[in-house]
Amino acid sequence: MENELLKIFDRGRNQIGIATREDVHRYGYWHEAFHCWFIRKEKGMDYLYLQLRSNLKKDYPNLLDVTAAGHLLANETVQDGVREIKEEIGVDISFQELIPLGIIDYCVIREDFIDKEIANVFLYKSTKSFEEFTLQKEEVSGIVKTEFSHFADLWFGKRESIRISGYKVKDDGKKVLIDESVEKNKFVPHQIKFYQTVIEKIKGAI
Repeated sequence: MENELLKIFDRGRNQIGIATREDVHRYGYWHEAFHCWFIRKEKGMDYLYLQLRSNLKKDYPNLLDVTAAGHLLANETVQDGVREIKEEIGVDISFQELIPLGIIDYCVIREDFIDKEIANVFLYKSTKSFEEFTLQKEEVSGIVKTEFSHFADLWFGKRESIRISGYKVKDDGKKVLIDESVEKNKFVPHQIKFYQTVIEKIKGAI
């Protein structure tokens, strides 16, 4: 996976070449990603679905993240990113079913890892139940939902924690139910502004 080839860009989103995934994160090149957030209305309430990243992941293991997301390879278009949904959570939908929320840049810098993503962000108004998700264990270990309004309150500083419910798949393949409160530190450390921008765009689409 570290040898995957990705297109790299300057700060103005102009392509400047191609680099391996390893070099992209080592040298901090801007690169493209595909994000798809699932939202589902249940009994008049909007619920946002989140993936729990696998403990096998090199980046951000065991943290909550976008429902389905991944890098766009050098030979892929944004439309090709829909494959991430099928690969990670086993839901087969077409690109035409997605609602575009725009392109959002964000940057996370750690000691040995620089993540500068040009995220192509989409929303999917889901009718899928938990039973319809099939998780790719190398990438995703669980799927949970939370009230969208509570998720918004968390990232706009109106709540310290939110309730999540769903399940996690253990190494032996057995499902374990999740029903707990989590704070911001349980999420992939995208910039707060990134989360706030996504939330506002979702609000405008539902």
